Amino acid sequence: MNNNNPAGMLDTIIIGGGQAGLALGYFMKGQKRKFLILDASQRSGDSWRQRWDSLRVFTPAKYDGLPGAPFPADRLSFPTKDEVADYLEGYAAEFDLPVIHGIRVERLWREGDHYAATAGGRRWEARNVVVATGSTQTPEVPGFAAELDSSIKQVHSSQYRNPQQLREGPVLVVGLGNSGAEIGLEVSRTRPALVAGKPTGEIPVKHGKAAARYAFPVVRFLGLHVLTLGSPIGRKVAPAMKAHAEPLIRTKTRDLAAAGVHVVPRVTGVADGMPVLADGTRLEVANVVWCTGFREDFSWIDPALLDGGAMPRQWRGVALDSPGLFFLGQRFLYAEVSDTLPGLGRDARYLAARIPAPAAHGSGVAAA
Repeated sequence: MNNNNPAGMLDTIIIGGGQAGLALGYFMKGQKRKFLILDASQRSGDSWRQRWDSLRVFTPAKYDGLPGAPFPADRLSFPTKDEVADYLEGYAAEFDLPVIHGIRVERLWREGDHYAATAGGRRWEARNVVVATGSTQTPEVPGFAAELDSSIKQVHSSQYRNPQQLREGPVLVVGLGNSGAEIGLEVSRTRPALVAGKPTGEIPVKHGKAAARYAFPVVRFLGLHVLTLGSPIGRKVAPAMKAHAEPLIRTKTRDLAAAGVHVVPRVTGVADGMPVLADGTRLEVANVVWCTGFREDFSWIDPALLDGGAMPRQWRGVALDSPGLFFLGQRFLYAEVSDTLPGLGRDARYLAARIPAPAAHGSGVAAA
């Protein structure tokens, strides 16, 4: 046994201790597997805890629970981000999941008949590895952001907390997805606000308890059972849906207009230190909030395990060319909701049933 591998040869390493990793851990614990969850955060739930202060989830609490533990709130309410964070922390504790915090894996590669991962001089070995780092890994900002005048306060949506961190003066929110719409509406209460971009669509019902009761069951059914890689329509729309932001759910363009938020064309560049729109307009602003999404970052994984730096060929998270390698929590991994609280439980259950567990090597959960 490698002395730097404190748990010995593991059955499975789950890299990522967010909602996806915890859901899979629940099933692995039930199977009495020898596994560890390596999490870069300092506490379970930090991926939610560190988002902007006023954020609420878009789905009602009745759909926000992970396997084995319903969400502890009014079934038709929409939990705050801190309530979700606390729920995830409590979930890990309730099921005594073996999570090691503060571990950001730096390298993952295959070594003979098993995998090896390293972080901060420590090393772990396992026959199986599940990459559950999610779909919001590395903030995406256009290259011309560096050309903006130094007087402009720039933050990505992952860094935005509330309007108080912005400078006085107009705010340009770049990107009209759900984050852009929500943040644009919030900052408009204290500053002139513009949102640049065009939504991919809008859910045609008013968000709230009535929608939670009548509309969301239909939306959930479509996301779980129709828009999947197992259906012809799902396979047809998946590439476009993965490439674009989701339709507006709670804050719609009419809400922005009613609040005095100006929706403008997309930002295409910079002139004299100020952002320029697709129609040539140069904007004088004091702040830019980049709601331009995230990109997958698998740079820490051996390129031999990837497909040109991207997730390799897989089916429902099972890598087809690398036995023992699995993925969980990515958007449209199998269904449109695969990266959401309502959808990842099914994917976790599917993977747990397919991760091989050689009986000859014993069982039991590794002590974290």
